[in-house]
Parts: sequence; C-alpha cells; structure tokens
Amino acid sequence: MKKYVFLTFIVIVIVGIVDMPVSGQANTRQTFNRNDFLGRRNAFIIAEIGLTTEETSKFIPLENEFKMKLFETGRDCRRLTQEIQNKRNITDAEYVRMIDCYLENRLKEAQLEQEYVEKFKKILSPEKIFKYQQADTKFSQEFIIIRRPVGDRNNDNNRNRNNNNNRPRR
Repeated sequence: MKKYVFLTFIVIVIVGIVDMPVSGQANTRQTFNRNDFLGRRNAFIIAEIGLTTEETSKFIPLENEFKMKLFETGRDCRRLTQEIQNKRNITDAEYVRMIDCYLENRLKEAQLEQEYVEKFKKILSPEKIFKYQQADTKFSQEFIIIRRPVGDRNNDNNRNRNNNNNRPRR
C-alpha cells in the first residue's frame, strides 16, 4: 500500500512540475520538449496501469526504448514524404513511393510492437499490457488535443456534445 501511495505522489509531483507555466510564454505557441513529453507520458502510463515500483523500474525504460525505435522506424518515410510534398508537381510515381513507404513502415511498426509485447510479457501481466495499450492511445489523443490551439479545442468539444445529443436513446 505504501508503494502505491508513494508512486501516486511521484506521479502528481511530475505532472505538477511539467504543467507549471513558464513566465512570458502564456501567449506564444509551445515548442516540443521531449523530456517533458516523456515525463508526462510515463506518469500517465504508470497511473493508468497501476504499476508497482518494481514494474515501473523495469517496464518504463523498455517502453521508452520501444517508442524510440518506433520513431526511428518512421524517420526515412517522413523525410521522403516531406521532400516530395515540397515539390510543385508531384508525379504518380512519387505518390506510389510515399504509399509504399507508408505501408512498409506500418508493417515494420507492427513487427516491432510484436517483439516488444513479448518482452513486456516478462514484466507485466496480460491485463496490464492491455491497459498499457489503451493508456498509450488515450495519452496520444489527449496530447493532440492539448497541443491544439484553444479555439480548435472548443470546436471539438461542441462537435462531440452535438454528436452525443443526436444519438438515439435506448
């Protein structure tokens, strides 16, 4: 029980430090800070899954390694896409190159995920691995919303409210 209280305290402190505004930056667009992002993501995952201290010490470094490899896997494809999209007239052959690159990248990502899930199984229960996958998706969605300008966030909230109100009730 003490481990969970301590772990929760650490998560709250990390999130609190990361959320503190920096003076003079209230109206400027935020730049991406990788360390802050990792701290937030790791704290979110620890809290969502309910990792013990021992699980955290083994899982988080492995999960960070996995995410870095995923990022590196897509680097060449992102460069190719950016290079081609900066051109004025994109040919069909170039579109095919981008499509093929994208599909190959998705296959590589799936193989990498399969490899790391096998490693995760040595640390976490199947339930916690499933919760990790859900927490990772949830964090990504929330991070995208947070990074979006405030006006756009309000439009999404209104759109979601309208969609929920239009659903038939059972």
